Amino acid sequence: MSLRARIEAFSPPAPAVASAAPAANQGSGPDFAATKQRIHQQLLERIDLAAMENMPPERLRQELKLLVERLLAELNLALNENERRMLVRDIQHEMLGLGPLEILLADPTISDILVNSHAQIYVERRGRLEPTDVRFNDDAHLMKIIDKIVSRVGRRIDESSPMVDARLADGSRVNAIIPPLAIDGPAMSIRRFSAVPLKMADLMEKKSLTPDMATLLEALARAKVNILISGGTGSGKTTLLNILSAAIPPGERVITIEDAAELQLQQPHVIRLETRPPNIEGRGEVTQRALVKNSLRMRPDRIILGEVRGAEAVDMLQAMNTGHEGSMATIHANTPRDALTRLENMIGMAGLNLPPKVARQQVSSAISVVVQVSRLTDGRRKLVSLQEITGMEGEIITMQEIFRYVQTGVGADGTVTGYFQATGIRPQFLERLRTHGASVSDAMFDPTRRME
Repeated sequence: MSLRARIEAFSPPAPAVASAAPAANQGSGPDFAATKQRIHQQLLERIDLAAMENMPPERLRQELKLLVERLLAELNLALNENERRMLVRDIQHEMLGLGPLEILLADPTISDILVNSHAQIYVERRGRLEPTDVRFNDDAHLMKIIDKIVSRVGRRIDESSPMVDARLADGSRVNAIIPPLAIDGPAMSIRRFSAVPLKMADLMEKKSLTPDMATLLEALARAKVNILISGGTGSGKTTLLNILSAAIPPGERVITIEDAAELQLQQPHVIRLETRPPNIEGRGEVTQRALVKNSLRMRPDRIILGEVRGAEAVDMLQAMNTGHEGSMATIHANTPRDALTRLENMIGMAGLNLPPKVARQQVSSAISVVVQVSRLTDGRRKLVSLQEITGMEGEIITMQEIFRYVQTGVGADGTVTGYFQATGIRPQFLERLRTHGASVSDAMFDPTRRME
């Protein structure tokens, strides 16, 4: 995006329009908004766009600071030191960043930013939602920030296309929806990802799984076992997929396919593919199914599908059945059995009209392990079930649970209590793990061992 576009993206409301509530450390009241409006107009008149276009961001930030301070001195505006600092910061954020959201994006404890309207923004910290006093000036201000985000990744949002998936520069996932679909004005959600990708040790530290479960999952990834990660919204599916991918040997060629690129694979040989929505004429759309088909011609060792949600399920299963072992995908489902049912329904979406038994055979022969993750009522994420697909009995896919999380209650403070437990079943894939050099002890399947 050009510097002019970034500058013009900052357009505070007229002095008569005030925010619905004061924003955190943003200044408040019509006088402060009017001052920003006035400084903005002066910047547009004085700034040398041609000279500043090629400046490094940090140098540009300093130049803007100096220019704003100079304008404040010339205009002799009645602002205290704190208001001056906030004014400089706000203008820098508007012109170089995402306006009021920059304050929230700078907070590493925030995992989700939920913009319900220009005057109501919630965040999620440690699994719990809480309101903030950060505000946009009005709907137009929020729309300009949404436009800035989606235009950076070559997408658009307008009345003819009022929904969009996008991403920030750090890989955070963004969804925006605007009127007429959003009745109360533009709304946006940002699912943030850690600047430093989480590792399996972090999940163990947070007690999302046990060391035995972590060892088994890493062994499954190294042994090229096809894995489906199932869970609800915000349950940690993508996080677990990222962590599992770390166990993939560096010599393998990995292709990722996503609607909005958010995976943060650490391997050196990764090709990232992303879908493309239709243009304003309704043409040029590239679906996940098209990308899966194309990826088969790119000599992949593994294919990782960010989320399977439609007809691409057929091509994903065929890829898993034709030499691309060790592939992984996520799916929205409440239980492992529901995940398989959803896959079967997605096969029907491809228009193949396969008999139910044939579709289930495709699923059972392609996928070996289903991992169910869940966000508990206290906000913590847990791996609640690890199940192996063992084949077919008649027309039914057979599964056996290897590990599970047993919830025993809820404490007085709302914290969920429970424990992890092996079911005592030795999985059929155990021999495959050992032939691939994995050190898997029989003791980890002892059902008498319980871990909180």
